[in-house]
Amino acid sequence: MRTPAAVLWDMDGTLLDSEKLWDIPLHEFAEERGGTLSPATRQRIIGSNLPTTMGILFDEVGLQATPEGLEEGGRWLLARTEEVFREGLPWRPGAQEALRAVRDAGVPMALVTSTDRRLTEVALDTLGRDLFDVTVCGDEVEGRNKPLPDPYLKAARLLGAEPERCVAVEDSPTGTRSAVAAGCTVLVVPCEIPVPQGERRVFRESLIGVDAVVLAELLG
Repeated sequence: MRTPAAVLWDMDGTLLDSEKLWDIPLHEFAEERGGTLSPATRQRIIGSNLPTTMGILFDEVGLQATPEGLEEGGRWLLARTEEVFREGLPWRPGAQEALRAVRDAGVPMALVTSTDRRLTEVALDTLGRDLFDVTVCGDEVEGRNKPLPDPYLKAARLLGAEPERCVAVEDSPTGTRSAVAAGCTVLVVPCEIPVPQGERRVFRESLIGVDAVVLAELLG
């Protein structure tokens, strides 16, 4: 077995059951502007960064997407989501134990999330900053967010690791496409929506029992 050069973890829906918390401000945003957020549109948002999310929201409620409006809406969404996050962030099953097991095995780890730094810092109070050697947030990749490979390529580069020797852990189609495009092997644990089968994707129902040995087996 080849030990992973690094393990690159997604956050929302993978480590934290936070997609359900995002539902609150997203629906509030639409309703306060006279619209509704359909289930199909909500699914499109999963795994997206803030600018993409705002564009989808504005289109959903029929608002003109001016730069000023998008910026103001983004500020509102971040502030409201921060309020919700600070009320408590639930873990996904097995995630807390998996993080600690991989860290205790000495494998370098990165957090690779589409969430902005501001909210990620709130989440790190729950996750534990000491667990990650690197954190790459949605507003730190010059707009080249998931499903593009750039977030995972940046994390691997900062860790000095070859992406092909890294294992990424994801829950969404958007994030999985990003990690595969970067060259990583991906452990997929779907949360809110199904993830299609494809190359370099290994599926699991939960993170319960995941450790460095399990992840090493994915690389062969």
